[in-house]
Amino acid sequence: MYNNTFGNLFRLTSFGESHGEAVGGVIDGFPSGIPIDTAFIQNELNRRRPGQSQLTTSRKEADQVELLSGVFNGISTGCPIGFIVRNTNQHSTDYDNMKDVFRPSHADYVYMQKYGIRDHRGGGRSSARETIARVVGGALAKLALSRIGISITAYTSQVGPYRLDNDYTKYDFDCIEKNPVRCPDMEIAAQMSEYIHRIKGEGDTIGGCITCVVKGTPIGLGQPVFGKLHAALGHAMLSINAAKGFEYGQGFSNMEQKGSEQNDLFYDNNGVIDVKTNRSGGIQGGISNGKDIYFRVAFKPVATILKEQPTVDIHGKETTLTARGRHDPCVLPRAVPIVEAMTAMTLLDYYLLDKATRL
Repeated sequence: MYNNTFGNLFRLTSFGESHGEAVGGVIDGFPSGIPIDTAFIQNELNRRRPGQSQLTTSRKEADQVELLSGVFNGISTGCPIGFIVRNTNQHSTDYDNMKDVFRPSHADYVYMQKYGIRDHRGGGRSSARETIARVVGGALAKLALSRIGISITAYTSQVGPYRLDNDYTKYDFDCIEKNPVRCPDMEIAAQMSEYIHRIKGEGDTIGGCITCVVKGTPIGLGQPVFGKLHAALGHAMLSINAAKGFEYGQGFSNMEQKGSEQNDLFYDNNGVIDVKTNRSGGIQGGISNGKDIYFRVAFKPVATILKEQPTVDIHGKETTLTARGRHDPCVLPRAVPIVEAMTAMTLLDYYLLDKATRL
């Protein structure tokens, strides 16, 4: 298995499985001299960890990060930053009935075909627990980006039929962490929560969308042709478990409009060239233009449901499966910090690339 490394100059290599001893990673290319706020890193993990509300899996994990290298007296040294988060609450026996059965819409079958072996305990490497490493890497990237004025905020913008308007400027981001679904509209958040509870009670799952907004990005991040910033963000988002789609700017919205209705027109803003609108989502020609970057990521319903489903075993014999264990009825609340983390790592990587390729 390869491709466990993300990034160009800023690189995260992750390791570990859901029911192994630990998950962790090694970060290479992190700038020296950055104050490392371990409480901030831990808080980012707390936003991702299981068991944080009735909307998430009941698995109880402290998800306590241990920084092993690359930090001295609270400051990054420029050396590789190694870290681990130990697994302490595995219930591997919950998966015994799945040992010889392929779970619908999981990686079980393709892992067996590709590698000839699979870890049936929680999906092994395909488990979303691998995203712990991404959140740690993203937290470190956020600490570096904050020094140049870049901020990243993601939120749940759709759960099943309940969705917000695509105009993120209408919402108060201070409300995001005030409800378990992480939605900036408290009324719709309550509707989303009630809906997830109902779906969970049915033994089923539901998907939706996460919106992400980046402020303070300088002009010039991204390279033409194969290094476009929006392509890098799309790659980062679609590498997240259960992600099914990515759109930036207006994306698939308003496809009935003509170019004359969608173009972002330039004007003189008190001696500064500016645009009257930001339908492009802060990226033009694959390069950041200094305006807010905004995009949406679609997530499918969690594949593990607590209902009986027809399937086949490893011999191709038809059977039925009723999953056991502790699973999220909706991935969105815990995916919010993961979207932010992947965005932060992408932007820091492209910021470093920009500095390395011009005087």
